[in-house]
Formats: sequence, structure tokens, C-alpha cells
Amino acid sequence: MKVSRIAAAAAVAGTAVLALSAPAFAHVTVQPEGTAAKGGYAVVDFKVPNERDDASTTKLEVTLPAGHPIASVMPQPVPGWKAEVTKSKLDKPLTMHGEKIDEAVTKVTWTADGKGIEPGYFQKFPLSLGALPENTDELVFKAIQTYSNKEVVRWIEVPQEGQDEPENPAPVLELSAATDDHHGSGTAEKTAEKTEKTAAADSGDGSDTTARVLGVVGIVIGIAGVAYGVLAGRRRTTA
Repeated sequence: MKVSRIAAAAAVAGTAVLALSAPAFAHVTVQPEGTAAKGGYAVVDFKVPNERDDASTTKLEVTLPAGHPIASVMPQPVPGWKAEVTKSKLDKPLTMHGEKIDEAVTKVTWTADGKGIEPGYFQKFPLSLGALPENTDELVFKAIQTYSNKEVVRWIEVPQEGQDEPENPAPVLELSAATDDHHGSGTAEKTAEKTEKTAAADSGDGSDTTARVLGVVGIVIGIAGVAYGVLAGRRRTTA
């Protein structure tokens, strides 16, 4: 019985070691810095891991969703990389700050000036996007990763709800609910409430301090009275 238990424990331990030693398969992903709210602006990071032991990532191409064009797209400078923005004509013009825009960024390409992303490392590529669409819950960005050995990995498969993750899933940006237009009033109310609580706390602290001072004064007076009584008694006895 003990032998079988030991064997089972050894098998579990062996499995754990194998699981821990197996490399995690990473994908090109996109995440917002903070939140990406519908109708708002956001900075998002495309995280690109290098999954090859004998080659570096030297190029990344990100295609923006054609069905949800974004008027303003600006890449943040990344040391060691050159960013190229590609614009295309829109079938339906967009309105931004009261002006009609008939073209938008459809692709952003980053090309390494030097070694690129070496084996065992990853790199983030930030983009400022806005205004984000209000008629969808997510944005799908198709990405193409090129290695120094000319290998190309296409992260273009769109994940489907209820199905297993595809082998090369496209990066998906989840959009949160639009920001409430009356958030300023809510902030003002919270500030007022906080001020009232602070004032009440200060008042309570003041009352408590006064009570403590009076208590100490009473104790001192009591001690003085006792001392006076003892002294008076001694004088009478001596007399």
C-alpha cells in the first residue's frame, strides 16, 4: 500500500516538473494602458514575444480593423525601431472635432534598426487610438511577425466564442462601457461627502481631546486634595 502511494506521489511530482519545464506558448497580444472605453481615446500596447531560439523578431505589421476605422492613430517612438504609418481612403468619411476625414490609418509597421527582439525577450509597441467605436465590444487587429531568418508568423485567425483558441489568434482589444457624461457631478458629490466626513472626524477628535484634558485636570486636583489632607493631618498631630 505504501509502495503504491509513493509511486503515485512520484508520478504526480514528475508531471509537475514536466509541466513547469515546458515553455509557455505566447502570442502577439494587445492590452490597453488603463482602460479602452467606447467613444474615448486610449493607449494600447502590442506585446510581441520572441518564440524562436535561433532568430530575432525584426518586423511587426499591425492591420487595423477595416470595419471600424479610427480617425487618430499615433505610434509612440520605440528605441531601436522605425515606425511607418499607412493611410487609406475611407468608403464612408469620419467626423472628428467637427471636421470630415476621408482617410484613416489602416496599418502600422515597425522595423528594427538593429538586432530586434532577441530570443528570450519581448517588446511592447504602444499606439494611441481614438476615438474608439461605440458600436462594438471588441476590435480585432491582425498582426504579422517576421524573424531574422525570414520566417513569417501570421497572427490573423479571429477567435470565435465557444470554440477553442486558434493556433495563431489575432490580437483582440476588449472595449469597456462608454464613460458617463455626468461623472463630474459624481466626483463633486464624493468630494463633498469626503469633506463632511473629515469635518465630522475632526469634530469628534476635538471633543475627545477636550474630555481627556478635563479628565487629567480632575486627577491632578484630586491628588493635590489628598496631599493637602495628609499634610494637614500631620500638622495637627504634631501640635
